[in-house]
Amino acid sequence: MTKIPACVAAGHPDTARAGLRALESGGTAADAAAAMILAGCATETIFCGLGGGGFATVYHASTRQVTCLDFFVAVPGVDGTVAAPARNISVLFGGVAVPYAIGGASVAVPGTPWGAAALNKRFGRLPWTEVIAPARELAANGSRFSAAHAELLPEVAEAMLVGHGAHSYSVQDDDGSRRLLSEGERLHHRGLAEVFEAIAANGPQELSTGDLGRRLVDAVRTDGGALSMSDMAAYRVKELPPRRVWFGPGRISVRGDDLDSFADTAARLDLAAVGRGGVDRARALITALRAPDRRAETTSVVAIDGDGNACAATHSLGLGSGVWVSGVHGNSMLGEGELLRGELVPGSRMRSMMVPLMVTDAHDRLLLAGGAAGGSRIRPALLQVLSGVLIEGRGVQEAVGAPRLCATDQVVHLEPGFPDEVYQALEAEGENLMRWRSPRPYFGGVAVAGRGGPAADPRRGGLALTR
Repeated sequence: MTKIPACVAAGHPDTARAGLRALESGGTAADAAAAMILAGCATETIFCGLGGGGFATVYHASTRQVTCLDFFVAVPGVDGTVAAPARNISVLFGGVAVPYAIGGASVAVPGTPWGAAALNKRFGRLPWTEVIAPARELAANGSRFSAAHAELLPEVAEAMLVGHGAHSYSVQDDDGSRRLLSEGERLHHRGLAEVFEAIAANGPQELSTGDLGRRLVDAVRTDGGALSMSDMAAYRVKELPPRRVWFGPGRISVRGDDLDSFADTAARLDLAAVGRGGVDRARALITALRAPDRRAETTSVVAIDGDGNACAATHSLGLGSGVWVSGVHGNSMLGEGELLRGELVPGSRMRSMMVPLMVTDAHDRLLLAGGAAGGSRIRPALLQVLSGVLIEGRGVQEAVGAPRLCATDQVVHLEPGFPDEVYQALEAEGENLMRWRSPRPYFGGVAVAGRGGPAADPRRGGLALTR
């Protein structure tokens, strides 16, 4: 059986390079994923940050076991504090204004530093300071603003340009006016390098019960939020039991409590119809995937080391709350309407669509590892990539780059590249089609690694590297 090479994939070139550096230094896949999670908090801050949270799935080559970690945000208010109303804003989503809420009341308990540290402590072998070093350097020197981020920024500017963000995401021209950051310019957050230095020295508790955590709590509470030091002290990374479902020749291992029920979707997809291709494939995907359209900003990374261990992680900041402390942006998860599906009990975990996963064969040997970013587009993006590799026999790069569709209750969105017969048949069946003129980040950002190596989604300007 062909072994998957040691490799990484991520949504930004500098993030991927941080992961490769960890592998080249003798680190495990979990070390590389931790390094990329932290690096993304300096390079992909439209999507993620130290003030956010996420999930990771780890494959242990020696035991062929899978572990799922939950380091997503928790609901604040364990001390009895009730938040004031959040501030409503509107951002553009595919040209349509969508309401969101920001401010202190939108900030949940962060978990990202704890998640990276848990991966390093439980499954890594590099010193913590070495794992965090690339992120600190990127924060100190700045990172190249990608084309995908520059395209997205105008749509989310009302959330990103509040407070400290006004200086990070805009530049002053010679005439004294300010404009939004453009592709290729340097993204830099003042004070963030010093935060990474403090976390390197003091551990993830610096952003919970340490000085930075206290200052974040003060800023959130001053702005009407419920976050308290009691919330910060109570936070713990959780281990979740993986759910396993067969998908063609492979078995998916994924956390089973995601909001969009990825495992159930994979189980009900008509794989025979997908294998036939063309119109049958499109119909099967639409039937399995049709759901309301929601938005959440996320990023995903994957790493495989020379011993065959793998780690996939997805993490997010939401849009960001507009509450900043020393270059750290507080998350806006309590203002993300698509996540508010049920009672929010102080101290409990919020739920999410994020599903980093592993796929193994009948002998529990690794076939594929990866995840996706993009809120409600995580499920269709991942499902179509998995179908491409496992059912249609495509290589991982081809499967990630292939045209995608998303099916909402009202519209079927299609990227260019589907056969003409697909468009004609769906229109004849009464489907309302939106035909996009080019592949776009809207359709999700996938980072995966399989037998053919790694692949990072061109829609997000990602990079895949093999050691």
